[in-house]
Amino acid sequence: MKNFDRAERLSKVSYGIRGPVMQEAQKMMASGVDILRLNIGNPAVYGFRAPKEVNEAFVKCVMDTQGYSDSKGLLYARESILRYCKKKNIPCESVDDIYTGNGVSELIITTMQALLNEGDEMLVPCPNYPLWTSAVSMSGGKPVHYICDESSDWLPDIEDMRKKITPKTKGILVINPNNPTGALYPREILEKIVELARENDLILFADEIYDRLIFDGAEHTALASLAPDLLTISYNGLSKSHLVCGFRSGWLCVCGNKKGKEGFLDGIKLLTSTRLCSNVPAQAIIPAALDETLESSNALVAPGGRLYEQREAVCRGLGAIPGISFVKPKGALYIFPKIDCSRYNMENDEQFAFELLREKHILVTHGAGFNWPTPDHFRIAYLPEAPVLEEACKKIGELLASREK
Repeated sequence: MKNFDRAERLSKVSYGIRGPVMQEAQKMMASGVDILRLNIGNPAVYGFRAPKEVNEAFVKCVMDTQGYSDSKGLLYARESILRYCKKKNIPCESVDDIYTGNGVSELIITTMQALLNEGDEMLVPCPNYPLWTSAVSMSGGKPVHYICDESSDWLPDIEDMRKKITPKTKGILVINPNNPTGALYPREILEKIVELARENDLILFADEIYDRLIFDGAEHTALASLAPDLLTISYNGLSKSHLVCGFRSGWLCVCGNKKGKEGFLDGIKLLTSTRLCSNVPAQAIIPAALDETLESSNALVAPGGRLYEQREAVCRGLGAIPGISFVKPKGALYIFPKIDCSRYNMENDEQFAFELLREKHILVTHGAGFNWPTPDHFRIAYLPEAPVLEEACKKIGELLASREK
């Protein structure tokens, strides 16, 4: 018999969020063990539900969305996205510059495949949502990780970015608010990143899926709004802000100056055409979501709202554990705490995640799953109710105390 191995191009592809630790958790759950899942940003698991207007729009559209749409998406959905771009000062000129996708994940892979040749480089933040690193690698490119500095509230290190730009660099990725750190980037940092791209004629990629989940009255600045003279690919969707991860409703907008980048953009058009179209019912709800006043999203992150109170709870709980430090998140739904490895005799962050799962039945993602180079971090998705998070933090503290020298 012939042996069939997986394709060599997958050798550098990983997705630690659903890696070995989660696979063991699934086996435990299948055997009846109750696992607290703090590893993934899936609001529906913890009782979050989409706004009434979105659900009603979905029910109404089902009978009329059983066929294919244009490969870019329904016209009225793209018109709604274009209106949203105008609100955010994103220089997207036409509905023809908007592509809907089966979530942003599909569009990330599409754009990297359309852009990268073997050996091309992309600047990717560290830590980062791991799909980005994998998408660059599986497209033949080389992800070059620039440091986000924990001592500076996880903001990108501009000088580190500058040093890592080479003649092979094609673009710079910015994830804002950031996953896994919850950092929100101020305008002055974004302007410096834009200037780097301008100096080196690079494409900007703006993953802004959490732009409507911002705490403490802060404002989100769209990267493309600062770079009308550059090409920016801006990604967004409804999964998190409107609590419909399972609908797979995302989009990308081609913004700014296209000159000299036409071949890349033709590649996006070709690849999106080959998959025919994205989920049509999920496209149809976009106007109901975006044309509202965002009261539902705002309520989640205001004092008294679930996400706000759960962020406060996890910060209180982690703050009570000796040897744990963290930067309080300003956006998204994650926190990325640091463990004092010398205090707790820890050399392998994945092993810590395994121990937490086996001994305390809590599932988290270890820092290496986000391409963080040292074994001293883990990510919590703070989606359970506040009392549950507080109890989880107590159990994390108990596990660490048992390891203390």
